[in-house]
Amino acid sequence: MRAILILGFCAAWAVAASAANGPPAEAFRVLPAAATEAPAISPYLKYQTEMAWQEDDQRLKAWNGIRTEQDLLRVQRELEKQLLAMLGGLPSERTPLHPQITGQIQMDGFHIEKLIFESLPGVYVSALVYVPEDGIKRHPAILVPVGHAANGKAYYQALCQRLVQRGYVVICWDAVGQGERSQFWDARAGKSRYNLICAEHAVLGNLAYLANTNLARWEIWDGMRALDYLLTRPEVDPRRINITGSSGGGFQAAHIAALDSRIKAAAPSCYITALPMRVYNRIFKDPDSDPEQDLYGMISNHADHAGLLLMMYPRPVFVAAAVLDFFPIEGTRKTVREVTELYSKFHHADRIGVAEGYHDHQYSPQNQEAAIDFLDHFNGLPARRGLPPVRQLDEKALQCTRTGQVMLDFENARSLMDVIREYYLEHKNQPAKTLKQLYDSELYPRINSWSVAEFQGDIPGREEVRWEARGNSDFEGVTIEKYLLHHSRYLELPLLYIHKGGSSRRPVMLWFGDNGKATAQDWPGLSKYLAAGYDILSVDPRGLGETRMAYKAVSPDDPALAQLDIDHAYVNPLSGVLSDYVYNSLLTGRPYFLQMIEDAEIATRFFQGHFNPQAEFVVTGTNDAYTLASAVSETLPNVRLLPQPDIQIIKWSEIVDRKTELWPIEYLLPGGAYVH
Repeated sequence: MRAILILGFCAAWAVAASAANGPPAEAFRVLPAAATEAPAISPYLKYQTEMAWQEDDQRLKAWNGIRTEQDLLRVQRELEKQLLAMLGGLPSERTPLHPQITGQIQMDGFHIEKLIFESLPGVYVSALVYVPEDGIKRHPAILVPVGHAANGKAYYQALCQRLVQRGYVVICWDAVGQGERSQFWDARAGKSRYNLICAEHAVLGNLAYLANTNLARWEIWDGMRALDYLLTRPEVDPRRINITGSSGGGFQAAHIAALDSRIKAAAPSCYITALPMRVYNRIFKDPDSDPEQDLYGMISNHADHAGLLLMMYPRPVFVAAAVLDFFPIEGTRKTVREVTELYSKFHHADRIGVAEGYHDHQYSPQNQEAAIDFLDHFNGLPARRGLPPVRQLDEKALQCTRTGQVMLDFENARSLMDVIREYYLEHKNQPAKTLKQLYDSELYPRINSWSVAEFQGDIPGREEVRWEARGNSDFEGVTIEKYLLHHSRYLELPLLYIHKGGSSRRPVMLWFGDNGKATAQDWPGLSKYLAAGYDILSVDPRGLGETRMAYKAVSPDDPALAQLDIDHAYVNPLSGVLSDYVYNSLLTGRPYFLQMIEDAEIATRFFQGHFNPQAEFVVTGTNDAYTLASAVSETLPNVRLLPQPDIQIIKWSEIVDRKTELWPIEYLLPGGAYVH
């Protein structure tokens, strides 16, 4: 231990000494330091929100062309095609469910059956089935997918009891990563390695993106198989199957109903909004990583939550909302209004309803009553007033498994990490785009044709770079010039041009560090490149380095994450500002990883336009940033990668193949596993 401490002290001293022997830290700073740590509407957040609203305008323009019901059905079919593509399709085979009833609880007027079934071979689902005891042979049924609660289905028992007492057969199941379905259970510690609210979803969902699918694929499939099970029950009327759920359950309810026409009526709660508003507020109100709620291209493909509701047409749909929710109520009103206009245009205005409770994120009793009354009407049940009483049961009493976890109860149980890897292996030999093809896709902003000029204090256009000199300093024959590049109306790119005096025809090195552009601590390495004959360009990609939001956005649900310092909290893949930036970029169809490459191209465009049109570029990076450097060399013309034999490039295929749980969130690229 003493030797380790001595080595650590020596390393720290060496870093401090090298920094002391180089230029001062201020020579590398372009922007003023943030005065305080606080939430802020950053330029990048403005940019992301504006992109989302532009794409939403395109959707509305297309929807304005819906003149006939046939037009609407055509849009429906296109939405279904887009949604399935964003999910990576659904499983093709309905394999045997192998249902097992592991116990029963007698209640007053109904009973609860403990059920375990397999949605896929080896994928076990723990569920509760609430069955009325009212002497009626056939009942309407309702699926209740759970929201983000660590104890899963046990948390939603009050809603289920109210529904069964209204005459519904109810099935409520644990979502993967919650309740009895932890995928990362530590049997010795008696808990998951991650929290069972959102964190397991983050680990699973980020891996799924790389395989060009989404965690929602399997959540939706679980719900469809739960419906399959209901149809085997003699008490269930197959013509009256419904769905309701709140929060993450509202997400599942909307998607399952959109894709499964067997559902007669749907009532999602605390989910429906307009996604551009979620782009704007998620960092401050709901920072947890929850990848299944961010389908790649959900806004850019002109779907959004309005598209989900439109896919249910002409079936009855009821939206329950909370005025103080982190799903913005203004977005709820906008979305419901748009879809209601179409329902009304074709004489189905009575089939869409909404309730707003003046409260925070919850499926309140008043909203439950309004939703159940709506469902009762369309299921031919008698009108009733008020909600029946409930008897809250202990979580242990509702446990379906012997051990409390399906992964422990069943020897052949498969982790969803394995299932995602299998999905990748099944698709890996199909034709895939190169990284350059992905970069040059439809949403590429044509940086190669942008104009370059000096900044005059005005707002830059969408296709121009305006440079602003921010001072320079000299150190032992080396000049460090500081610039701020204004572009894309809102964005600012801090840039350093580090060079020796004399000729400006030296090859130019694009240099990336782990946290953005070069700092005083990087001087020893930079000096070697300068001595080798390179000039150096170094930038802070959007949302990193000096453009980082000085705010610690961490999960309120996980005390361990709340203890992280701001630097680690910012880049944490389970909950943080950077991960929310990344998911926003996926919604709008231009992954953050590709946008970092855009920043490299903007830097080269500036240099060519301001200094040397014939400049030759090489690129390198430290540690994980070498992966970005490699990607830049693959995508940008005339940029050569400087070999670094001691640094490994992150390979997305290896992350999936090895089922790596945590990795740098900024390198998330949907379908990346097929690129390398």
